[in-house]
Amino acid sequence: MATHVNTRVQKHRAALRNAGLRPVQLWVPDTRRPSFAEECHRQSASLRDDSQERELIDWMESAQDVEGWE
Repeated sequence: MATHVNTRVQKHRAALRNAGLRPVQLWVPDTRRPSFAEECHRQSASLRDDSQERELIDWMESAQDVEGWE
């Protein structure tokens, strides 16, 4: 059974490569770790009085398009 799955995966990957795509491994923070929320809070707090952060937030709010959203 494993051989069948391996063959199917290889064929799928070959088709993707033939379509001009390539595999990429992407590492992201593990949101399940107990320290994740604490680190988010720490980083957010470090930007609380940052003038560039306020400028960026103001720009994002002015650029957003929420027409028709409920």
